Amino acid sequence: MDVNWIRLNEQLKRWLQEDIGRGDQTTAGLANIDKVLGQGCWLTKASGVICGLPIAQRVFEILSNAGTAASSVRFEPCVIEGEWVEAGSTIVKLQGPLAHLLMGERVALNLAMHLSGIATVTREYVSEIQDLSAKLVDTRKTTPGLRELEKYATRTGGAQNHRMGLDDSIMIKDNHIAAAGSIALAIESIRSRSPYPLSIEVETENLEQVEEALEHGVDIIMLDNMSPAMMKEAVQIIRRYGSQVKIEGSGNITIETIRAIALTGVDYISSSAPITRSSWLDLSMRLDPTKL
Repeated sequence: MDVNWIRLNEQLKRWLQEDIGRGDQTTAGLANIDKVLGQGCWLTKASGVICGLPIAQRVFEILSNAGTAASSVRFEPCVIEGEWVEAGSTIVKLQGPLAHLLMGERVALNLAMHLSGIATVTREYVSEIQDLSAKLVDTRKTTPGLRELEKYATRTGGAQNHRMGLDDSIMIKDNHIAAAGSIALAIESIRSRSPYPLSIEVETENLEQVEEALEHGVDIIMLDNMSPAMMKEAVQIIRRYGSQVKIEGSGNITIETIRAIALTGVDYISSSAPITRSSWLDLSMRLDPTKL
């Protein structure tokens, strides 16, 4: 799993602290809880793409390392990360100190449900264009504090990541253009101040802006909120100008419209929908009372 574990470990510790607070009063009230070992599993209540199991496993590892129990939680995935499963499937088997299973349950499940929901919607969007050359990419419309994980979920679902943050590349959007006075002035000003070798992308809303962006040698042109017909014409203009310029379609992309956008010939389609319009995939933990 390609995430920054150093940063993620600290986030997971904060999220556990947020939930546990001064202590799990319910679990602590059970007699001899620290000496009891438990066994259980995670079940799916809906069909979808499973995502976030390595993160959930780390939640229990952190609890095990912080606790006084003699043994740690054994977290055994029964499916592959990114696998589509049907409702009623067992996706994880767990065994270990019952206190840790109960205290880590909510944080681990919440993360897996959220990320699995994103991966599921992403897979649905990607499936609509899988036979075409256009690739789905995500956006910076993410939940504060969860960007790295949410973008991991879109990758798991089959999309590619757009920039992770403002420091990754230069994207000149409508408000930058308004602030500078024109696309040309924005490009000239930013290019003279930007570090090498950041790419420059410009958001365009009509064919005149496309021509202006081409004249000033940008690397990527975004075709934003254009009709499929205008977008196709813009693609033809850009292709005639130079094959090195990448083309991105964007703006109100839905499961119903994504294929029409892909058929215009764009290289990429950016959409926030897999993250902003996804619902959590319902998962639950069930303890085996015969193994307590």
